[in-house]
Amino acid sequence: MTYEERVQDLFSVDDSYCLAHCISADFNMGKGIVTEFDRRFGIGAQLRAAQPGYAAHFRESGMTHDCIRTGRVFNLVTKERYSCRPTYASLRGALESMRDQCLESGVTKIAMPVIGCGLDRLKWEKVRAMIGEVFASAPVEILICIRGE
Repeated sequence: MTYEERVQDLFSVDDSYCLAHCISADFNMGKGIVTEFDRRFGIGAQLRAAQPGYAAHFRESGMTHDCIRTGRVFNLVTKERYSCRPTYASLRGALESMRDQCLESGVTKIAMPVIGCGLDRLKWEKVRAMIGEVFASAPVEILICIRGE
């Protein structure tokens, strides 16, 4: 893994990068950066069409995390409903799923925001370390795009 944090608009990275962000299993795209993902890529509609009944399945099966790829976007499912908070364990599981999908499909570049740390209120120091642990031996370049002021 190579890792870099850079002040840059996430949506300005070139198309060689896949993008990643966190979502809820109810596919509610109402607040935070997910609204921009939905506006640019139609993520909500795509997920609802491809995964009908997903939220109920997520809840009833006892799932705590998932990673659903739509085009060049990895949607890290880290909580059941938009109003819930993810846990470090659910984020780790979603990151591991994304890593496995990268290895299976040959994805070598991922750009993401400071995931889980805005509205979801996880601590970036812990999340940064987790990303490093999960991707340590993966041949993947990770770019964290930090919003400038």
